[in-house]
Amino acid sequence: MAYDNKNFNDNRGERGDNRNESLYSKRIKAGKRRTYFFDVRSTRGNDYFITITESKKRFDDNGYDRHKMFVYKEDFNKFLAALTDTINYVKTDLMPDFDFDAFNHDHENEEGGENPSAAPEATTSTLEVGEGSNVDDWKI
Repeated sequence: MAYDNKNFNDNRGERGDNRNESLYSKRIKAGKRRTYFFDVRSTRGNDYFITITESKKRFDDNGYDRHKMFVYKEDFNKFLAALTDTINYVKTDLMPDFDFDAFNHDHENEEGGENPSAAPEATTSTLEVGEGSNVDDWKI
């Protein structure tokens, strides 16, 4: 399930710059112990990049293990193309009969239980990525 993050942290450095401030954030709950965060951040020079964070709750205590990846604007198209190609390979070549839509949990209520009356009709979409294509031209 994806969430918009309305509680942005104001992580300003000593000089008062807001290079660590999240300008946009999406949260995806993935099971009981794992969450992914997709954040847009800015540099001192008003440039933008994306951080992708995997946060996993530890079994032994109440802490979290976090792994972060940075994707810079010059790599957006290549990153998205490679990710899309990889996912499509798994879906079409390795597991063509698997129902990936069974894992769409956008209809869960706040307690984490499913709400069958709100279940959307299952649909499948494939994103075609061509050589030299621009991410702004893609439609899902």
